[in-house]
Amino acid sequence: MNTQDAKRVLETALICASQPLTLREMRSLFADELGADSVRSLLDELSRDWEGKGVELVAIASGWRFQSRPELREYLDRLHPEKPPRYSRAVLETLAIIAYRQPVTRGDIEDIRGVVVASQIVKQLEDRGWIEAIGHRETPGRPALYATTKAFLDDLGLASLEQLPALDVGSAPPAFEALQGQLLVDADEVPPAAVAEAPAEAAAAQAPVEPVAETPEAEPAQAPADLPAPSLSLFGDDGTPALPNPDPTDPPPQPQH
Repeated sequence: MNTQDAKRVLETALICASQPLTLREMRSLFADELGADSVRSLLDELSRDWEGKGVELVAIASGWRFQSRPELREYLDRLHPEKPPRYSRAVLETLAIIAYRQPVTRGDIEDIRGVVVASQIVKQLEDRGWIEAIGHRETPGRPALYATTKAFLDDLGLASLEQLPALDVGSAPPAFEALQGQLLVDADEVPPAAVAEAPAEAAAAQAPVEPVAETPEAEPAQAPADLPAPSLSLFGDDGTPALPNPDPTDPPPQPQH
């Protein structure tokens, strides 16, 4: 098979696929007669062929796919007008903290936000497929460590965590607002969490971790009396991100490729 025919097969498969295709899946189109480097070369050619058109070929966490260009989204949305999804500020801010500081426990998130993270908030994000538990921290109660998923990156149109919007300081909006603008355009509508948030009591202490297991999670320990006043912002008064340094003993987030 010559290069032009191989490129046509690859293009057709990508257009007809309902999910992103991995390199392994694309190699199977040619009975593994083409190597990974050859397939990547064909993908580069296809990307150039579609330059200037309304559709582009992109690499995301789960593989390669064709998608409409962002500047045309406002026109395409008119075909299927829907109410925008409704996520509470608490849900979005929790998601942003996990995305930028993973792996984290609920206690870590509570330390940053200054309020208790309700179980329904975590469940919303898990049900949407944006976060998952990847282990437990070895402290009393063994709280779960959360990280984002490939589905989270796919919905953002990103290939890796390094492509997340930068955490600019100063006049930049909080991270959760930057994520909201990109992430929720095509998301299914989910009602906001109907829970009241109370002042956080404490983050779980830091220690080595083990692989995830089916163990109930304990409530955060009682906070000391001189705990600083809680803040609902991801940024401090000086405009710098109010995020703690991750525990070096925590496991890294699962590979997003």
